[in-house]
Amino acid sequence: MEPGQRRAVVRAVNQWYAHTARDLPWRRVETSPWAIMVSEFMAQQTPVARVVGPWREWLDRWPTPDSLAAEPSSAAVAAWGRLGYPRRALRLHAAATAVRDHFGGEVPHSVEELRQLPGVGDYTAGAIASFAFGARALVLDTNVRRVLTRLDVARQFPANSTTAAERHLAMGWLPDDAPTASRWAQASMELGALVCTAANPACDECPVRADCAWLAAGRPAHDGPPRRTQAYAGTDRQARGTLLGALRTTPEGFEVSVLLQHWPTDPAQASRALDGLLSDGLAHREGTRVIL
Repeated sequence: MEPGQRRAVVRAVNQWYAHTARDLPWRRVETSPWAIMVSEFMAQQTPVARVVGPWREWLDRWPTPDSLAAEPSSAAVAAWGRLGYPRRALRLHAAATAVRDHFGGEVPHSVEELRQLPGVGDYTAGAIASFAFGARALVLDTNVRRVLTRLDVARQFPANSTTAAERHLAMGWLPDDAPTASRWAQASMELGALVCTAANPACDECPVRADCAWLAAGRPAHDGPPRRTQAYAGTDRQARGTLLGALRTTPEGFEVSVLLQHWPTDPAQASRALDGLLSDGLAHREGTRVIL
């Protein structure tokens, strides 16, 4: 796609976003950089609808990085609830501690400094810089990757993991001025979440359907490597979540044998799940008991 056409698409998507964006609390102008950072950690691999309630509770309890860093990491794990992937809670606690210890308690502005925080990769650093500080930064999540792959490459889905070619393509779409780039980062992500979805995309509702290479090609089906799926039922991840859920409800913890009975279907899997929780620092052993 030619640069001029890309600029026109960016304008159209940004205008669409201005009228249709979801009213998510972390998008409001009064939201602090720390609150935006928390939302980014929570929304990784988790539907936004599940994040709003825990996000509000988290900010009520820990309105600043310092307030979280002052408590043990086990408190963060307990408060994570059923958001899934609880190692994110440990990483967020570690990031808050780094903000307190190395950045005077203020979330850093630049992508380079944000990348120094535990648990902050390229996407999260770009998102915080863009959404919290209005910076011109590359924000390349699954939704944006899918939008750009369809618009410009005429493929249904991007590769299973981000490639250098994709990053180069996305940089070519990034507007030069920071305010427009920041809006594009949010708008293209929203387009992928609401319209250009993985399953059953609503092409008739797309504000840039006339410019979409994939639609023009007749929406050809994916012909690359099989797409990754994330099974849950019966997996080690479900077993870990079940044991961790029990520990959250019982501050005094459990004897090892009692805790393992919370996953009775497969004793070997229960032991493996417990070993993983202990190894990751999500649970701790005190004598014969396990606690958060």
